Amino acid sequence: MQEKKRRFQRKKVCHFCADKIPFIDYKDVKTLRGFVTDRGKIVPRRISGSCAKHQRELTTAINRSRNIALLPFVGERF
Repeated sequence: MQEKKRRFQRKKVCHFCADKIPFIDYKDVKTLRGFVTDRGKIVPRRISGSCAKHQRELTTAINRSRNIALLPFVGERF
């Protein structure tokens, strides 16, 4: 039988904790775009690597920026 090779996967570190960012600003579209897919969905914790506290703040900031039309609700079609 073949043996399956296991890869060591490094634990992702929260971007906001590492940079010691005090709060996530909803007007900072450049930062928020990194946590939204091209289809407009918010990237989950397991992929983004952010901690639970900052993921909740991130979701609130993205929703606020969507409401004042800084970010789209839906990604670009075609």
